[in-house]
Amino acid sequence: MVSLGCPKALVDSERILTKLRSDGYGLSPDFDGADVVLVNTCGFLDSAKEESLEAIGEAIAENGRVIVTGCMGNEADLIRDRFPDVLAISGPQQYEDVVNAVHDAAPMPRSPYVNLVPETGLKLTPRHYSYVKISEGCNHRCAFCIIPSIRGDLVSRRPDAVLREAEKLVAAGTKELLIISQDTSAYGVDLRHAEWPWKGENVRAHMTDLARELGKLGAWVRLHYVYPYPHVDQVIPLMADGLITPYLDIPFQHASPRVLKAMKRPANEAKVLERIAKWREICPDLTIRSTFITGFPGETEEDFQYLLDWLDEAQLDRVGAFRFEPVEGARANSLPDPVAEEVKEERYARLMDKCAAISAAKLKAKIGSTQQVIIDLVDEDGGATGRSQADAPEIDGEVHLRDTSELEPGDIVSVKIEDADAHDLFGVPVNAT
Repeated sequence: MVSLGCPKALVDSERILTKLRSDGYGLSPDFDGADVVLVNTCGFLDSAKEESLEAIGEAIAENGRVIVTGCMGNEADLIRDRFPDVLAISGPQQYEDVVNAVHDAAPMPRSPYVNLVPETGLKLTPRHYSYVKISEGCNHRCAFCIIPSIRGDLVSRRPDAVLREAEKLVAAGTKELLIISQDTSAYGVDLRHAEWPWKGENVRAHMTDLARELGKLGAWVRLHYVYPYPHVDQVIPLMADGLITPYLDIPFQHASPRVLKAMKRPANEAKVLERIAKWREICPDLTIRSTFITGFPGETEEDFQYLLDWLDEAQLDRVGAFRFEPVEGARANSLPDPVAEEVKEERYARLMDKCAAISAAKLKAKIGSTQQVIIDLVDEDGGATGRSQADAPEIDGEVHLRDTSELEPGDIVSVKIEDADAHDLFGVPVNAT
């Protein structure tokens, strides 16, 4: 399995592998040992599409028997034109089609030994953290995005199903649940926030209720892809009470009202600043991460400076950025006044410099504090790498530890912070000081 793209695609890959394992198939660590190769593609940006095509080409060259699925599966003609020998192509969430294609390409001989799947399914992440997808699709129609045309409108899972999956993961050793969707704040809208029975009570299909119940399972609960709807305010007290991780991943994308309007995004940036300030009053440990786009069509130097000034006031903890890329099918492609590539690059660099300076100051302020850290890696020289509650895996910073002993991945330890740079913290376990 070659799995590309976002964590939502990763969950799709896990579901496919889980079903195939339950059918008796094994997972090969390399191309040579595989009877067939699955490539789960990403089609969000043109650069992502090219990466997907390169992955398909590598699989064809190394193995020759390739099945393609995922977001780029909606462009089957493009894939077929370049790789006519691909065995089958399917789109996102078409799990049954993928599994059937594998059965056709590599038929499973009859065997009584097919009960090979753990109750939690197969995972592509370490045992101690797990992504939990609570919905598919999106009801927004942002000008730069084609996700709704690929994955459709919002379809939420029942809360009892989500909680049952999360409970099994925690029982199997998961210490951190990463909640993902295209729009976590909209969870349950399509279900009219109906209630389902769970543990002798009823639970609404609503982000706040779901977060509260997830927090009772005893793991870190990290919320990703949260739009700043009004009801997000109700989640902050849960963080202040320690029920869920004080972390919000909010894709603001920009701050200039004019650019946000062109993006078809909510544009009341002043009220957002007020709400951020109130959130931090309620939960001082709150970490906010976000992503922004530089060089969106029509973005002026004044618009970009507005964003930089907004960031000075917002003081976001973690920030990522993208240079605008035209994506086939996106409405933004037809907008006037495209921004030159060199200007996009220059603005991207200025944005990242600004955010690195903010991050460095925030992390420096943590020197001398004690942080809870979940261990991801342990080396042979007495060191370890982990993450604080302010850090999601692979996209945020890390905490580098010295003088560790008898630690294992998944352990959660108290760490005295001794130093910091622009993105990472450095410290020692409290019991080692």
